[in-house]
Amino acid sequence: MRAKSAAAAGVPSARLSTRPVAQPLRKRLPASEMIADNPEMITDGAAMRPIPDFSTKPVLTGERVLLRPFTAADGLPMAAILADPEVRRCTGGAHLSFDEQRLRTIYAARADATDRLDLAVVDRATGELVGEVVLNQWDAHNRSCVFRTLLGPAGRGRGLGTEATRLIVGHGFEQLGLHRISLFVYAFNPRARRVYEKVGFVSEGVERETLLHEGEWVDSVRMSLLDREWAALPAAG
Repeated sequence: MRAKSAAAAGVPSARLSTRPVAQPLRKRLPASEMIADNPEMITDGAAMRPIPDFSTKPVLTGERVLLRPFTAADGLPMAAILADPEVRRCTGGAHLSFDEQRLRTIYAARADATDRLDLAVVDRATGELVGEVVLNQWDAHNRSCVFRTLLGPAGRGRGLGTEATRLIVGHGFEQLGLHRISLFVYAFNPRARRVYEKVGFVSEGVERETLLHEGEWVDSVRMSLLDREWAALPAAG
């Protein structure tokens, strides 16, 4: 989904451009074409690669969700979300535990990270923080990131995850100049896989027995989306 800035929140569209509102809407471009349109993204004459600016934490607004930077105050609601059994199972974190103070420190630090983008997922209907979306493991040479997300009980079953995924993926390709975004999803989470496929991610293969869950080994599916594939997708209606 094309994101719109907070300033552009009043413009109705299913997929809005992350470009400034003053400019006309344009079709999505692969990173290679974006460089020609945005000379400030060029780093060196030999490689002509865009430099993702992860230090800038955007606010991305959709019809149902708003993605915003994290603050230390988000530690408390995120502690409740991360304690949810379904979140723990689907993220492979059933064996992990986090206290509120540690989470306050972690999420406060996300605002200063220069090599990753973590955004809070807020339900626009209620103003409630319901989860997170993340682009991390940035590979500068290959212009790639890994995507992950999680939603608590209040954020599930209403299309919020699909829209949040489209928003941050669109930002990654259209504003950060990424070439490839990848993810993995555990085999026991077909609902998440359907969301990723709806957004445009393609299955690459199965990684066997990557998670030990309740005494059983679970496979994971590796998926990815490329900039040219994102540019060719029809706008979400």
